[in-house]
Amino acid sequence: MSPAEIPYRLVADELQAHFASATIGWQIIVLEQAGSTNDAILQLASPQGAAVSSPPSPTREGLVLFAEHQTAGRGQRGNRWESAAGKGLWFSILLRPGIQVNDSGRLTIWAMENICDVIRTQFALEPAIKSPNDVLLCGRKVAGVLVEMRAQKKAPHLAIVGIGINVNQSLQDFPSELQSGAISLAMALHRPVNRRELAIAVLRNLDRTYFERFVAQAS
Repeated sequence: MSPAEIPYRLVADELQAHFASATIGWQIIVLEQAGSTNDAILQLASPQGAAVSSPPSPTREGLVLFAEHQTAGRGQRGNRWESAAGKGLWFSILLRPGIQVNDSGRLTIWAMENICDVIRTQFALEPAIKSPNDVLLCGRKVAGVLVEMRAQKKAPHLAIVGIGINVNQSLQDFPSELQSGAISLAMALHRPVNRRELAIAVLRNLDRTYFERFVAQAS
C-alpha cells in the first residue's frame, strides 16, 4: 500500500497539536516504515542517535514514534507481530518512570488497562486482558504491549513501551496461521475506524494515567 493509499493517515504535526502541554505526545514522529518502533525510538534515545535525530531533546520522556508499517515488529518472547501497512496503530513511547528494571510489568499492565479503557469507552466493546501482554476481543488478540527497559547509571531507567493495535484489518490481512486467533476493531464493529481519532484518544488516556500511576506516586 502506497503512502497516498493509507486511510486516515497519521500526520505528526496534526497529532502533536493535541498534546502541547502533555508529557506523552509532546513530540510525535511518524515514519512510513520501521523495522520495529521500539528499535527506532531506542536509536533516537541513544547518544549516537541524538546527534542526527530531529527531536530537540531525544532523551526527554514522552516522545512517541509511530510507523505506518513495521517490517520486523516484535511481540512477547520474540514472536513476530504482524503489522499490515496503514491498517493498525504501531507505536512506541519513551519514558523514565522512576521504577526498577525488574518492575517493568507495571508499565505493561498500565498500557493494557488504558487500551482496554479506550476500546470500552469509544466503541462500547468489552475487551479483556490476557497475561502477560495481550488485549483480547471476542477471545482473539486485538492489541499487544511490549515493554523494554534499559538501566541508566545517573538517570532514571529508560523504558520503551511498544503498543500494537489491530484497527482496520480484514481477516485476510492476517497470515492464515493467525486468522483464528486475531481480530481487529473493524472486524468487531463491522465498520472502519478512524485511526487518527483512536491514536489521539489512546495517547490522551496514557498521558493522564501515567502521571497518576507513576509521577504522582513517586513524588
